[in-house]
Amino acid sequence: MQGNVALALASSGIAATLLDGGRTAHSVLKLPLNIHSCENAVCNIKKHSNMAKILQKCHIIVWDECTMAHKYSLKALNRTLKDLNANDRLFGGALILLAGDFRQTLPVIPRSTYADEINACLKSSILWRSVHILRFTENMRVGLQRD
Repeated sequence: MQGNVALALASSGIAATLLDGGRTAHSVLKLPLNIHSCENAVCNIKKHSNMAKILQKCHIIVWDECTMAHKYSLKALNRTLKDLNANDRLFGGALILLAGDFRQTLPVIPRSTYADEINACLKSSILWRSVHILRFTENMRVGLQRD
C-alpha cells in the first residue's frame, strides 16, 4: 500500500505455497545446500543482480516455518543483507519476521544426533539474543467465527 517491498519465504515448499507469492528460502536467497557444514556461508546473490536490488529495497522479510531452518541460514542472510545494504546493523537494517513453532520440526541434518539438531536450532544462534518474541494470545479464527 505504501510502495514498500515485502518478501515472503518459507523453509518448506508446502509452507511456501500457503503464502501469497511465497517461495522457499533456499530458492530466493540462494542458500548453499550444505548450509549445515558452512558456518561462514553467505547467500549466492550477486551484488548487482535483480535479487540484490529487491533485497536492498526490502523493508520486511517474513520467514515462515523458520524453526526448520539451520541457524547458519539466518547468519548467511544477516551477512548478505549487511553487505548488500552497506549497513552494519543487524540484517542490514531490514526487519525480519520469523514465524514458526519450536514444538514442531527442528532442522534436519543428515547422520546427526538429537544434540546436533538442537545445536543447529535458531535458538542456539548468537543472533537469537536480538530476537523480540511475540506470542499469540487470542485465536483469531475463533474470534472471527464468534464461536
